[in-house]
Amino acid sequence: MKTAHLALAAVVLALLASCAPSITSSVYRDPNMDFGAIQSVGVMPFQNLTRETLAADRVRNVFMNRLLSTGTLYVQPVGEIARVVNRLEIQTPATPSPEEVVKIAAALKTQAIITGVVQEYGEVRAGSSTANLISVSVQMLEAQTGRTVWTASSTKGGIGVLDRLFGGGGQPMYDVTRDAVNDTI
Repeated sequence: MKTAHLALAAVVLALLASCAPSITSSVYRDPNMDFGAIQSVGVMPFQNLTRETLAADRVRNVFMNRLLSTGTLYVQPVGEIARVVNRLEIQTPATPSPEEVVKIAAALKTQAIITGVVQEYGEVRAGSSTANLISVSVQMLEAQTGRTVWTASSTKGGIGVLDRLFGGGGQPMYDVTRDAVNDTI
């Protein structure tokens, strides 16, 4: 009888361990970069690879708010970045060249520029279950050279085993976005 209880407990633990939706993240930091010297950053418009037209703007806003809430950096306002991009006639502000990064950073008087890409954003469906999913990557570019000194990516949300078994809607999109952004910061 004890063996049957242990086997049942092992199956339940394995099931519960596999219930969480897939979550991934990765981070790279240039070991030669003095991140303590960065006091101000500009966050460029994020590139949108999703079908949701406002996904990049929504994720960028959450990212900027979470970055400001750390209290360690000044984040240039969206309007100031738009003004500089227009004045410098940057054709693709979501993916500036190293030379453009140097010009943008000089105009904004920042030590770094941050760019990002939203690969997935929105609802995913499997059978009768739905849940929200986001996948985002961000990178920090040094102001003097335009080289990448930090990158981070995160995927959050999705449908877990419990959602598949019992149905469910997962977390709200804002919560999933906030968790993914927190993972990158």
